[in-house]
Amino acid sequence: MSEQHSHFLIPFIVRAIVGSALIFFVNEFLTSQGIPAQVGLNPVTVLTSGILGTPGVALLYGITFYQIL
Repeated sequence: MSEQHSHFLIPFIVRAIVGSALIFFVNEFLTSQGIPAQVGLNPVTVLTSGILGTPGVALLYGITFYQIL
């Protein structure tokens, strides 16, 4: 693997893992509070959190809360 690809791939994987964990824990918190807004963990949400990071996770929850309105 070239040096250029590793500079993109490693941060992407870290953001995807952190974003997935964040989605999991926020879903658990919202469920415990009785708020029916959950973002599913699937390839699209993992890809979104991997590319956009934490703002991407916030965007996913913003879309979910907007759908509830």
